[in-house]
Amino acid sequence: MSRAEADKVFVGEPGGAGANSRIESLFREHNDTLLRFLRARLHSEADAREAAQEAYVRLLQLDDPGQLSFLRAYLFRIAANVATDLLRRRTMQTRATQDSLFFETDEPATQERGLQARQQLAKVEVALAELPPKCREAFLLSRREGWASGRIAAHLGVSDRMVRLYLVRALEHLEAAL
Repeated sequence: MSRAEADKVFVGEPGGAGANSRIESLFREHNDTLLRFLRARLHSEADAREAAQEAYVRLLQLDDPGQLSFLRAYLFRIAANVATDLLRRRTMQTRATQDSLFFETDEPATQERGLQARQQLAKVEVALAELPPKCREAFLLSRREGWASGRIAAHLGVSDRMVRLYLVRALEHLEAAL
């Protein structure tokens, strides 16, 4: 299902192409509660709406969402995961901005600092090369591309939980190497 089709269901237009009536009903009955839940987590109306929409899109992409016995709870779990991904992305962007501000000084970088940075980068490259291929790819897609764990899971053909385990394993390995 395309995002445009999912948007039809998200905004409540009846009869969105391929829309499941249970999901439409879930939207009508629980969307306000879902948005309050997400606003409390994200502290932003726009982010809450984005996370809710992404949760509905993911729910609509399930093979047979009608078989889920706890559809509402599953929707909130998906939304919580999306909110967590958004918060992580925002934190990483904030850190990157702060790091760039921290390193912008009037004094030129010393040769010693440059050498230390190259040595540390070499250690990171060696540590990354030591990781199993899927673990390394999951880490690079997460850190370099900013992909969410669900997208990485689909790309690698593994579960979302496995991606999260790969990321933890990669971080632990890099931390030990440094």
